[in-house]
Amino acid sequence: MSRNRLFSTLASLFALALGAGAIPSAQAADTAPAPAAAAAPSGVYYEIFVRAWYDTSGDGIGDINGVTAKLDYLKSLGVSGIWLMPINPSPSYHGYDITDYYGINPQYGSMADFQHLIDEAHKRGIAVTMDMVINHTAKDHPWFLDAQKAGDAHRDWYTWSPKRPNLGAMSATDTPIWHAGADGWYIGVFGGHMPDLNYDNPAVRAEMIKVGQYWLGKGVDGFRLDAAKHIYVDFKSDVHSAEALQKNVAWWTEYHDALAKTKPDVTLVGEVSATSPKELAPYLKPLGSIFDFPLAEQLIVSAKSEKSDALGKLLKATYDAYKAAGDTPHIDSTFLSNHDQERVMSRLGGNLDHMRMAAAMLLTLPGRPYIYYGEELGMEGKKPDENLREPMRWTREPGPGESRWKPTSVHQGQLVSVQAEQDDPNSLLNTYRTLISWRAQSSALRDGALDVVATGNPHLFAFWRDDGKQRVLVVHNLSGKAAHWKPSQAMLPKDATVMFKSKPDVALEDRQLNLPAYSTVVLH
Repeated sequence: MSRNRLFSTLASLFALALGAGAIPSAQAADTAPAPAAAAAPSGVYYEIFVRAWYDTSGDGIGDINGVTAKLDYLKSLGVSGIWLMPINPSPSYHGYDITDYYGINPQYGSMADFQHLIDEAHKRGIAVTMDMVINHTAKDHPWFLDAQKAGDAHRDWYTWSPKRPNLGAMSATDTPIWHAGADGWYIGVFGGHMPDLNYDNPAVRAEMIKVGQYWLGKGVDGFRLDAAKHIYVDFKSDVHSAEALQKNVAWWTEYHDALAKTKPDVTLVGEVSATSPKELAPYLKPLGSIFDFPLAEQLIVSAKSEKSDALGKLLKATYDAYKAAGDTPHIDSTFLSNHDQERVMSRLGGNLDHMRMAAAMLLTLPGRPYIYYGEELGMEGKKPDENLREPMRWTREPGPGESRWKPTSVHQGQLVSVQAEQDDPNSLLNTYRTLISWRAQSSALRDGALDVVATGNPHLFAFWRDDGKQRVLVVHNLSGKAAHWKPSQAMLPKDATVMFKSKPDVALEDRQLNLPAYSTVVLH
């Protein structure tokens, strides 16, 4: 069957048609664009900053209806879910200081708009998760305004010191922790404009569970939990405190169990900033999933250095720590970057080959991968934070629908846009589409366990994925030079064949695997 005929068939056949096809690349100019939709759920999620996404009202600010308008783009990418950065009312551009947990930011639209988004996303098989900013409120929240008065019912919803505390005391985020209020001093780990809620107060715990249940009742599928470890890790001295960790775990267990009564399959993922797997592991059991910050860092370092040794060691340490924590079953939420971090393409110095390999590793490893909006286009961005959250680039030239919430800081040009990349078989966008379609087609890539394989070549990263129904061997050549590897007869079955490959000249001949520069193969 010709490729032209394939592209006229049903979308569900697209992924199958590309089964052993190549990832679009500069060396694969004759490769057709990736499928418009995956035949099965990929399990991949996509992070959206609504303000920067798509504007349907003409005011220059992305809105909820803009997310709905671009659901078909997300479907074409192949994602199974979206994570919306805060959409509640807030005085800030980013929304991480909420003034009403039960409302929608009027700049983004109405509750009816949000309900429409949920309904339309679900029609397309796309789950909707919200950012739940649960550690602190805005300074302008009515609860905190009331709490300024000693004796008010909301006073104990925050942590106060009536006497002047040590104003030199530092928070777990290396900022001053005490801030002056109208009557005393209060704790704000992320600054005075974000006062921390007091989770030792049962009324606070009950209210935040109520908030979660409210949104689940609206049809939301789950929550990304902001600053999950800082519920009790407040002071710098709390960072390695066993007591603070125990209290965090107890709270998140209570929260998860309560929300599961409303929605048994609720999706929770915690933001637990950590530098080692041992710091992450205790949170997996109560939450079910956490963002894997150490892995994200190492994926970028390995792609840039073109070496895999440290990555294999980290993965082994990660899963050993997870098993020791007794967390099975769990979901490791993997990613390359998010709204707080320098964009991947900037960290990789604009190197498209390194970017493709970082994406290939992310999307063939276990877990629930998250993609930060624009990552699939190769958008760049460096601190300050505003420059990490710039408008999504839909068209070559800014036009109707483009967010104008801030001007660009990088000036990458017309080629870094959906319009320029969507029909270009060599684009990064189509690399992402193809990789996600692989994941949709292969149950082992979605759900399989991991077994890292030693290759004897520091530039090759190889591992088995096995879910009990399917077993595949994934091999990445991270380097700019061709590589040849002959797995042992005991390792590779005699009848092994190529299932997916990223470049046309990837080959398995006489049991030898020939991998051109910057390439990936999946064998079965």
